[in-house]
Amino acid sequence: MELYRVYVDAEPGAAAPPGAEDLASRLEAMPTGNPDPSVRSDLVAGDDLFHIFTSGTTGLPKAARLSHMRFLGVGDGMSAVAGYGPDEVIYCVLPLYHGAAGMVVVSCALAQGAAIALQRRFSAGRFFDDARRYGVTACQYVGEICRYLLNQPPRPDDRDHALRVMMGAGLGPDIWETFQTRFGIERILEGWSSTEANTSLINVDNRVGSCGRIPFKELHNGRLIRYDVETDSHPRDANGFFVECDVDEVGEFIGRIPDLPDSGAGRFEGYTSEESTRQKILCDVFEKGDRWYRSGDLLRRDADDYFYFVDRIGDTFRWKSENVSTQEVAEALVGFPGLRIANVYGVKVPSSEGRAGMAALVVGDTAAFDGRAFYAFTEARLPRYAAPVFVRLTPEADLTSTFKLRKLDLVRDGYDPARVRDPLYVRDDGQQAYRPLTPESLAAAGYPAFRGDGESP
Repeated sequence: MELYRVYVDAEPGAAAPPGAEDLASRLEAMPTGNPDPSVRSDLVAGDDLFHIFTSGTTGLPKAARLSHMRFLGVGDGMSAVAGYGPDEVIYCVLPLYHGAAGMVVVSCALAQGAAIALQRRFSAGRFFDDARRYGVTACQYVGEICRYLLNQPPRPDDRDHALRVMMGAGLGPDIWETFQTRFGIERILEGWSSTEANTSLINVDNRVGSCGRIPFKELHNGRLIRYDVETDSHPRDANGFFVECDVDEVGEFIGRIPDLPDSGAGRFEGYTSEESTRQKILCDVFEKGDRWYRSGDLLRRDADDYFYFVDRIGDTFRWKSENVSTQEVAEALVGFPGLRIANVYGVKVPSSEGRAGMAALVVGDTAAFDGRAFYAFTEARLPRYAAPVFVRLTPEADLTSTFKLRKLDLVRDGYDPARVRDPLYVRDDGQQAYRPLTPESLAAAGYPAFRGDGESP
């Protein structure tokens, strides 16, 4: 049996940095048979296989510990969910140091004896050409990849490919059906988890916008608990325990850490930093002595027990005594004509409580931005407290290497013209328009000049 197939793109690679080896050359020299069992004689399933750094979208990255057991379990479980077999060709456009690629894609391929079409970098314009060229049948996506593909001009051969299943996280409900219909993708497996999480969700029946369902609660270690954005705390009941969310109530998703030293089920392997590991564990949640992993993600559950991602805790903010989800605002904005990407975040306004909404918009032509039309669009789509107070027109999105929107630098820049070279606008309800930001337009809209404090969000 062929143990591996390697597709090498035509782009010439740079020389390997010190301490690294060229993957193609290394593979060419590898034997085609199984390694001798002595190679793994001293290995234990619970030992660290590798460390994967978290994305760092809302803070500094942390090195998460991943064991051999976790790697093998992901390969068996996710390939079963996706229906992968030995003839699969899984397209990988993500860096291998990210969990979606280095863990999910690679472990699934190894579990099934399938192939990986490994591309040097993601190209929206070349994606389906490569899919046809390599006979791609599956792809792992994250973040804004699907949106970038949908933003490409339609082509007659958009559905001329063998790609039948896409699995990942970050496919916005605003583009889900359009994306699936245009490209003829048979199965979309949108999920929720993280590199270090001890729990996960996955949507196996194409409920648009959902990241998964828990049909049998007693068989799942995940729970959704109430979270107060304003006080950054979890409300407790009369007995001092945390409270599960009701239907359509937004809360933090957590995963129970069982006391099973001889099992990997539900194990939280943590980080190389013991302090970071401790900060992720909640104790005495529903009973004395229990331990739960904190995801830091806000989700909601509908009446049919489907879950929906709402926001990161560090991203959701308070404005005018209301909670504002940056994810939901961004999804509402992307229908505006000419808008490609919307990155929404909260910024401090002097002498005001909470944070005001700001949106970094990637548009085709910044000079053609119509502030009055955008105001009317937000009025129709959003409550006023959720509509962005400030707008920044950016030439491209600030993304991590795994296509997640980065907010840290944007928050620090705020609406300060001294720091921002992009066009800035302020919402003026009196004029019913977003006006170019000047000292005069700020004052007319009732907002003071920006005063940065150097704080992280």
